[in-house]
Amino acid sequence: MIIEVIKSKLHRVTVTEANLNYIGSITIDEDLMDAANLIEGEKVQIVNNNNGERLETYVIRGKRGSGAICLNGAAARKVQPGDVVIIMSFAHMEFEEAKSFKPWVVFPDTKTNKIIK
Repeated sequence: MIIEVIKSKLHRVTVTEANLNYIGSITIDEDLMDAANLIEGEKVQIVNNNNGERLETYVIRGKRGSGAICLNGAAARKVQPGDVVIIMSFAHMEFEEAKSFKPWVVFPDTKTNKIIK
């Protein structure tokens, strides 16, 4: 049996920009992408803690060290700069493998989006 489990999670990052006039996606600081084991083009689910919105899009690489979390295109209508969001990706795996799988979970500083060490 194949099940879907959480693979990666950026827990409580702050939206730095919302760019309606850009082809859809979410721009994420490359440092955050690396820490959460996310790759460019990967599908993610975004949960907005400020207004309850949920949406799916794909990742594009942001400038390393910038703290960028920018919702682009139509997704920009679902957030405001300053909103706190959770970004998650999921993976399909065998049930037995999923029992021992450990996701990459990152808890950045919500003011700077920098990784807390």
